[in-house]
Amino acid sequence: QVQLVESGGGMVQPGASLRVSCVGSGYTYKPYFGWFRQAPGKEREFVAAVSWTNDPWYGGPAAGRFTIARDNAKNTVYLQMNRLKPEDTGVYYCAAHSGSGRVESIGSYDTWGQGTQVTVSS
Repeated sequence: QVQLVESGGGMVQPGASLRVSCVGSGYTYKPYFGWFRQAPGKEREFVAAVSWTNDPWYGGPAAGRFTIARDNAKNTVYLQMNRLKPEDTGVYYCAAHSGSGRVESIGSYDTWGQGTQVTVSS
C-alpha cells in the first residue's frame, strides 16, 4: 500500500522561500511524483511533477520560481518554492502514479498525501 506524507508547510511573508517535502513508502514500481495545490474555493491545480530519473515538468504557477527534485535513496520528493506570492496560498498535495497518463492530469495519480498548508501573507 503506497503512502505519501507531506511536511514543511507554514506561513511566510511575500517574497520568502519555503520547501515542502513528501516521503513515500510501500510502492513496488518507480513512481512519478507530482505536486498539486488547492486554494480555498478553487479547483486543485497542477504545480510540478518529476520522473524517477528526475526529469521535471512544471505548471503555470511554478514557472521560474519553483523547483521539484527527488531523492530516491530517501524516497522523498521536494518542492522548493521561491519568491512566494499571496496567490501561492493553499494546501499542497503530493501524489504518485505509475507513469501512464499525463503528469498534469489529476486523474493520472492513484495515491495522494493528506496535504500541507502553505500560507503567504504579510
